[in-house]
Amino acid sequence: MALFKKRTVGKPGEWYYCLVHKKVEEGPECPAKDRFGPYASRAEAEHAMQLARERNVEWENDPRWHDTPAASTDDD
Repeated sequence: MALFKKRTVGKPGEWYYCLVHKKVEEGPECPAKDRFGPYASRAEAEHAMQLARERNVEWENDPRWHDTPAASTDDD
């Protein structure tokens, strides 16, 4: 077990949205599993959840990602 945590250092001007604390961070303060980003600006990071919702709707409606086969008609 390590005595010290390895801290990920971000580049200046990188913004993240922390899913645990529900706040915008400059540089990665929380673990990667708990954040979205990096974003180029604070404003982009503030809208991370809205962007994720929009992308989810797009993906849910994208016919390339549907695993269910088309309905078959068995009228024989």
